[in-house]
Amino acid sequence: MSICLPPHASGRRPGPLALCRLAVALALLGSTAWAQTPQAGTADQAPAGLTWRPGSPSAGHLTAAQLGVVINQSDPVSVAVGEAYVRRRGIPAGQVLRVELPDQPELSPADLGSLQAGIAAQMGPQVQALLLVWRRPYAVACHSITSAITLGSDPALCAPKGEICRPGRPHAYYNSHTAMPFSLLGIRPSMLLPARSIAQGLALVERGVLADGQLPTEARPTPTPVAWFEPTTDAARNVRAVRFPPPGMAGEVEVRVQPAAQGRPGPLLLYQTGTVRVQDPGGLDFLPGAVADHLTSFGGHLDGAGQMTALEWLEAGATASAGTVSEPCNYPQKFPDPQVVLQRLLLGETVLEAYWKSVMWPAQTLLVGDPLARPLAAAPRRWAAAATTKPQGPALHAPEDGPKAGDN
Repeated sequence: MSICLPPHASGRRPGPLALCRLAVALALLGSTAWAQTPQAGTADQAPAGLTWRPGSPSAGHLTAAQLGVVINQSDPVSVAVGEAYVRRRGIPAGQVLRVELPDQPELSPADLGSLQAGIAAQMGPQVQALLLVWRRPYAVACHSITSAITLGSDPALCAPKGEICRPGRPHAYYNSHTAMPFSLLGIRPSMLLPARSIAQGLALVERGVLADGQLPTEARPTPTPVAWFEPTTDAARNVRAVRFPPPGMAGEVEVRVQPAAQGRPGPLLLYQTGTVRVQDPGGLDFLPGAVADHLTSFGGHLDGAGQMTALEWLEAGATASAGTVSEPCNYPQKFPDPQVVLQRLLLGETVLEAYWKSVMWPAQTLLVGDPLARPLAAAPRRWAAAATTKPQGPALHAPEDGPKAGDN
């Protein structure tokens, strides 16, 4: 099914030649947004260049004036939630694109090209990132739709069929300090806002808005937010445990590293674990703007594939989550890195920035939630003094040997 793009903001559709040029430009951008494929390595080692260092400088954060919103007019939930998001966040009218997409898990490569061309035609150079408001489609072949929209497709990852247990490709936005990814890197990081109902979608929008400025600063203390990193006995899914930060205080956030058997701490700013399914996620005490995810094979398969999904985290009260849409074979580089996510949140960045900058190989990784949620609206000053502890676990770098298919 082809995508129907409504008239451009000027009242006229872009001509076929203009769309063709845009499609070619987007294809070239997609092919160059990926960095060179790394050499292969061991699966329990993660990508390079990060240390648990004292508050690296951040060049600012994403704002509503820099966000483009794409609404699927074929989906009543998308329309209601998307229009509410635009109003609540004050998104400029010229940065809203309304399209018609098929109600199916995967978007075809041809439809992806049409959607990318429509985005390029609608969004001006001030738009640095994108919010896609719908539940389906969430994949393009073996890619997540957020990765495909942002970086283009990586055909080598999906072919030959059945052999996707291989290293991915790093991208230039990984762990960067820029707040202007489109202006400086030529990419618009995207996040999907999915919901099964209008009520659930509107509740997520409100949580994101409430997140802004709610968590503590030196001048305005509130209950201490907790970043909980839960190790598990599931060896294949516990591979991120070597990257859990050391317990203690990091600025105004308490870092807890403990199994659930020792109690469920809260209120939660961040929760990460490795398991097929978390028991009673709705019983967790999430703060507005909290992010939560679990390392498993099909967390990004929003229709469900026998495993807990990223959508279930949103329904449990988290404001953002992540999961893979196709078999990742437990490469930790395909999931949010615990230390990078926490560091980026502590630096006062949005959840879109914290998540995108923490996934080194994002081709299969679906990122969901409210991209503008910014729970630590003012980076705590004490963070610089609190984050000097050396990291636990190996330094981040590209692995040499991947895990075997079926590990997940």
